[in-house]
Amino acid sequence: MASIGSAVLRSGILALSLAACAPAPDLVVYCSLDQEFAEVLIAAFERESGLRVNAQFDVERNKTVGMVQRLIAERAHPRADVFWNNEIAQTIRLKNLGLTSAFSPPTAAAIPAEFRDAESHWHGFAARARVILYRTDRNQPAPTTFDQMLEPAFAERGGLAKPLTGTTLTHFTVLGTMRGRDAALDWIRRAESAGLRWGSGNADVMRNVARGDFDWCMTDTDDAAKAIQDGHPVAIHYLQQEGPGSGTLLIPNTVCVLEGAPHRAAAERFVSWLLRPETEAMLAAASSRQIPLLAGAEAPAGVGIPGRDFTTLKVDWNAVAAALETREQEFRALLVQ
Repeated sequence: MASIGSAVLRSGILALSLAACAPAPDLVVYCSLDQEFAEVLIAAFERESGLRVNAQFDVERNKTVGMVQRLIAERAHPRADVFWNNEIAQTIRLKNLGLTSAFSPPTAAAIPAEFRDAESHWHGFAARARVILYRTDRNQPAPTTFDQMLEPAFAERGGLAKPLTGTTLTHFTVLGTMRGRDAALDWIRRAESAGLRWGSGNADVMRNVARGDFDWCMTDTDDAAKAIQDGHPVAIHYLQQEGPGSGTLLIPNTVCVLEGAPHRAAAERFVSWLLRPETEAMLAAASSRQIPLLAGAEAPAGVGIPGRDFTTLKVDWNAVAAALETREQEFRALLVQ
């Protein structure tokens, strides 16, 4: 028995020794985009650059918020070099907390001004649109404006994610900046009484429509694209422009170099590589169908293009970021019992 214990001990020591001898990464990336999509690009960057990347990902139920909290907790001793966020408001929040660093990649000027920081702390790319996903095999209409979701003809047949994380939190914070805090809170209260059903995330409500549990839902274009590609009888439409807080909300990925990045040169190299038309084209062609923002990025048929297929809602993103944390707490008080 003693010899077996000694063998186990030696095995454990060997494993620890091997781990200690493993080469350190050249770059650490925290990423909130779905791992299946981001990993492909990070692997391509590694092949082209020869750099070793340690990529760490968020999970669906904590989308973005969990990673942001981690970055705030690590601010005194930064571990990550780059934050690749799947939305925009939380990135601005990090800038306002002093956790990002200015860097202007070669393609910065080609990004629409509304989707890049005036001081070059963050840059947007590869966006998603907030859309209505609906069943095409039922003789029932789907809402075409934001407020129609609360009407009796629609509410009990559809749903959306609780606005506590990710793009849905961002969306409802946008609503609050446009209509006022009380209007956003009232919308949530009315949703409860109207019978609108809440899901745990955008992918969750998409699956409810795909299964036929809901006739429609509000979700993001990447989740809607998956339901379409899987062959479910579903389609999307963009919300019409009717009054403040309606229309098509476009939410880009954002990327930033973090303040105190341990591998600053590698971080700048990665951000420059990511913000290219070729990279956006890869994300547009992937099953997530991300919407390119850079001129010259190719997009396959079925990927909606701003200005051609829908009108983008104009948003004061700095105001949204400033209100985000407070709105999240208020929304949570209403929705988490």
